[in-house]
Amino acid sequence: MEQQETSEDATMTRIGQAVMLLHAGDREEARNRFGVLWSELGEDGDAFHRCTLAHYMADTQDDPGDELAWDLRALAAADGLSDERVARHDPSVAVRGFYPSLHVNLAADYLKLHRPEAARTHLDRARAASDALGDDGYGDGVRAAIERLGRRLADGE
Repeated sequence: MEQQETSEDATMTRIGQAVMLLHAGDREEARNRFGVLWSELGEDGDAFHRCTLAHYMADTQDDPGDELAWDLRALAAADGLSDERVARHDPSVAVRGFYPSLHVNLAADYLKLHRPEAARTHLDRARAASDALGDDGYGDGVRAAIERLGRRLADGE
């Protein structure tokens, strides 16, 4: 079991390193590293790793269709997650807390692709799931993103 946990920690460390590159503005190198990790994980790899990786890989995409594909992969991986699996990474986190962010990202993708009905569907799902968010910086940020996107959709953007 310890070998598996060490491997999981190493994967999350590598994902975190690529996320730091992304946040520092090096989207191309982050995308390259995420691509290598995705190849190693495979379509059937650990759902937590796939969800996290796909969620961030979406942010490295230049094409909105590619971004949507990665966000859909993240959602599919989340659907295969258990709270027990997530707790091995962080005991304070539950899977249901992932869904507001995943759905608001999908709503934004569909809006970029000029598909407002699909965007509204995912925005509604994000709102419905937002009760799972904590009263913290992360929760506040996701709620703010939901509201911003809701205003954009209402304005017909």
